[in-house]
Amino acid sequence: MQLFSKKSGTNGTQTAAPSPTGRPMAVCSFGLSDLGRRRPSNEDHFVIMELTRTLYVHQTNLPQAKARHSSHRGHVFVVADGVGGNRAGEVASGLTVEAVEDFLLNTLRRFSNLQAGEEENALKELQQALLHAHARMFEAMGRHPEWQGMGTTLTVALAVNWKLFVAHAGDSRCYLSSGGELRQLTHDHTLSAELLRRGVDLPEGGAGHPYRHVLTNLVGGQESTVRVELHKADLRPGDVVLLCSDGLTEMVHDPEIAGTLRDEPDPRRACERMVARANERGGRDNITAIVARFTGAP
Repeated sequence: MQLFSKKSGTNGTQTAAPSPTGRPMAVCSFGLSDLGRRRPSNEDHFVIMELTRTLYVHQTNLPQAKARHSSHRGHVFVVADGVGGNRAGEVASGLTVEAVEDFLLNTLRRFSNLQAGEEENALKELQQALLHAHARMFEAMGRHPEWQGMGTTLTVALAVNWKLFVAHAGDSRCYLSSGGELRQLTHDHTLSAELLRRGVDLPEGGAGHPYRHVLTNLVGGQESTVRVELHKADLRPGDVVLLCSDGLTEMVHDPEIAGTLRDEPDPRRACERMVARANERGGRDNITAIVARFTGAP
């Protein structure tokens, strides 16, 4: 078990993809990252991506476009919260997000129109994406001794054909709001959370515990391996997915998050409201949130 203490832009898309049942899945998403009130730099990074199939026409005598795009879409959301001194946390989270982008670009495109029987393969590929990022981190630390020990949380979600796949390490989170009920899909990989899972009674459920920021699992760090947590869930029209760093969840608790996602249909406004609330309460850390709302396209 590795122990690592963490404490020492925006983007928007709206697209539609067909489901296996023939009913399209429309996705409206937005991401926001904020410095907060106390940090000198932002060590959080996020990205919202879309995996598509593209056909490039190099030469023809037919009157057609140079590029043709398939209607199939895979939607990927990533949040990383870096840890490490001398700005190494900022480097770690940025490098990791880029590593995930590179890996998915060359691997997950075939899952943009996920077929029956491919779901377990999709989870395995997401797992490989995190392992690839972990390896890239150690390569970077080998070239830059000043970054030794740097690491990052990493939460990656893939939505395709009304299915959600999640790969996770650290204490950033992925939530699913469905039918007005908020569910945390991921587990926090912190020492206090591990103690709670083992049945140790902590005051206030571990909130405010000094070990709540001590990571037991992360990408990079000092361990040669990372434990990748995997999840799969069905999506329904009206569902909302939230990925966020602990800069949000430390300041804004689950009931308020649930209310915001339930009452605010616009992902941009939902992100802005939650980030503003975190800052109003002190903004002790960088704050990052991605909100994606799924609807059945007409």
